[in-house]
Amino acid sequence: MTAADGDSGAEPAVDAPAGHADQGAEPPVDAPAGDGGPGAEPPVSGRGGVGENPAGPTSEPGAQAPAAAADTAGAEPAAGGGLSEAQAELAAQKIERERIARRKAEREGPVEAGAKLSGKAADLLAAVRAVEGGAKPSAAYFDDAPAAPRKAAPAPQAPRPAAAPAPAAAPVAPSADAVDGVRAVLARGGAPESLAGPVAAALGDGAAQELSQNPWRLLAVPAVRPTQADGFARALLGAGAGPGDERRTAVLVGWLLAQAGLKGHTALEVPVLEKALAQYGVPDPAEALEQAVAEASVLVFHEPLGPPVEEGEEQPVRILVGLEGAAMAEESLADGLARLAGTFGDPADWEQAAAAAPDRSSAELIRAVAGHGLVTHTGGEASRAEPLALAAAARGLGLRVCVAAHAPGGPDAVTVAELLSGQEGPGRDADGQFALDLLVVLDAPQLDVESAAALVEGMADGTRLVLSGDPGVLGSAGAGRVFADVLAARTCPQLVSRTPDPGPVGELVSGVGIGELNQVDAPGKEVVIVPVQDAGEAVHRAVQLVAESVPRAFGIPADSVQVITPGHGGSAGTRALNAALKERLNPGPGRFGGFDPGDRVVHVPSPGRALPARVVSADAQGLHLDRAGVRIVVPKDLVESQVRHGWAVTAHQAVGARWPAVVVVLPGDAAQALSRDWVYTAFGRAERHLSVVHGVDQALPRAVAEVLPKPRTTRLAGLLKALAAAGEQPEQ
Repeated sequence: MTAADGDSGAEPAVDAPAGHADQGAEPPVDAPAGDGGPGAEPPVSGRGGVGENPAGPTSEPGAQAPAAAADTAGAEPAAGGGLSEAQAELAAQKIERERIARRKAEREGPVEAGAKLSGKAADLLAAVRAVEGGAKPSAAYFDDAPAAPRKAAPAPQAPRPAAAPAPAAAPVAPSADAVDGVRAVLARGGAPESLAGPVAAALGDGAAQELSQNPWRLLAVPAVRPTQADGFARALLGAGAGPGDERRTAVLVGWLLAQAGLKGHTALEVPVLEKALAQYGVPDPAEALEQAVAEASVLVFHEPLGPPVEEGEEQPVRILVGLEGAAMAEESLADGLARLAGTFGDPADWEQAAAAAPDRSSAELIRAVAGHGLVTHTGGEASRAEPLALAAAARGLGLRVCVAAHAPGGPDAVTVAELLSGQEGPGRDADGQFALDLLVVLDAPQLDVESAAALVEGMADGTRLVLSGDPGVLGSAGAGRVFADVLAARTCPQLVSRTPDPGPVGELVSGVGIGELNQVDAPGKEVVIVPVQDAGEAVHRAVQLVAESVPRAFGIPADSVQVITPGHGGSAGTRALNAALKERLNPGPGRFGGFDPGDRVVHVPSPGRALPARVVSADAQGLHLDRAGVRIVVPKDLVESQVRHGWAVTAHQAVGARWPAVVVVLPGDAAQALSRDWVYTAFGRAERHLSVVHGVDQALPRAVAEVLPKPRTTRLAGLLKALAAAGEQPEQ
């Protein structure tokens, strides 16, 4: 990689030879709390780094938040009386969670603008609106949780009707009496009355009484922080509302675990959780945790460490604490994966199909799947052809096959979300199981435990499952590290692709994957470095590249060039870049809530999903979008929280998709946010050309070499190993 020639005022020289990219680093956008990310967690205190205390306070400078308030997206009925896509998906996931719960039992708004407020009430409302609206990330996080990427929208085609959503009951809104009761309690405590709706929705019809008895239940509203809940409690309860109040400590334990889930953890080690409680002023963290366990508000797990010991010796264990939902999903997933591997019938004879495979790696994958119910497959972007070859071979053998990916737009593939919601895919039988013989999941690193558990629960005994993906990319937006844990457990065949990613971009990305930022030979200017001095110049150069340089030098239209940057805020974040790109590529007054026909956008109907689309029009129903030929309507009251301009996105939003050309913008203030997996993901989105607008000096090579993904505390690998060991033991 090489810096493009020219001074700071010159247009980026795309035709200049690609040189060494050893200069800058971009803020690791793997920090969640951003669009498409898992959500925002209130600040605990302090700044976290690699290997940081997962429950400890951290402040993520470059944190991004997927299309504003994604966690509230899709909660309201779609215009026209039907269910929105998000509702269908959320309802389907709820049904699957209920199914998981039954199986386990058998085995034993956006805050409305308020009136004029001041003081504590104004601060609280501002904090909630800032996080839910995506204006700024919440300060504290337990780790990093990735966001969800989406592929660029193709040129609009003739509109076709959207797939009918799976039938499901619409979410039940809180009653007017419940909201009025909560409003009165909030007023007594000096909190914004506009929080009444969100509080009532979170706590149910008994919300007013519950909030009066335990004011810290205000933490059930996303973005409310413990310090704000403390102030509200003191206003209601007086001086007796101290840091050691049992009501406070009980809520804090659950809140800390929930925040850890937003960062990707499914459980926390006891010392980590106790340390976090102490940081919030709890006088006796151990006693608080014991009380929470005694009240069954949290669950305790003992996970063996190391190999089994001899009889009579004590097995070392680590003690983990988690919430019931994540624990149930993780255990159900482990059981389901073991079931698929264990109920697989006799190996099939697919040798003829393997012999006809296009390459050796595809043939090996076909042979492995012929003989096993669960198989993993790893490789770079070029290796995606191998599971697709497997699917084609299986269809040729008469099997019922489905390929599910994280992002839309793949050949003969549905998205995981669409498969779970029933909008696309094979549908389900009377028992709620997919009519499939083989399910191939691409982008497996993007699976969180709940989605993975729902997928596996829907697969009948004997169905084959292939999990395929690139372990080097950013992880899932939701809790868990499903793909990494399945690989770590080593309880099923693991196929590693021999297909390298081609060209200078592939060579560069492969080096990043092993911690090396190498100089690559790019005679066709496939990789170009554009040095900049400040954020203003970074935005200027990025616009030039998208609008002029790349289209002129490579014949790639501006609509096929994607800008990727670490975060949404800042002088060179997605907001600033999108404003500049809109002014250049599709200027207009923004008469539809800031959008004009032709605007390139991303639609975030639910957390972790960022779907590329283009604005068509707007009316009383809402904002009309074209998403790869499918017309959808975003209700008026959800546009602000669910739709963002999409010329520039974060790496979390981009994961799973690729574009002919990518411009990665690394402003100077992004240096602290960079990590190896963020750089690997961002650079790897480019197919033909990669431009790096570089303003981070040595932070880029340092991040690639030294800043590893933040660890997530999960239980799946241990559960899978235990189930495999139990299955190998001879019957007594």
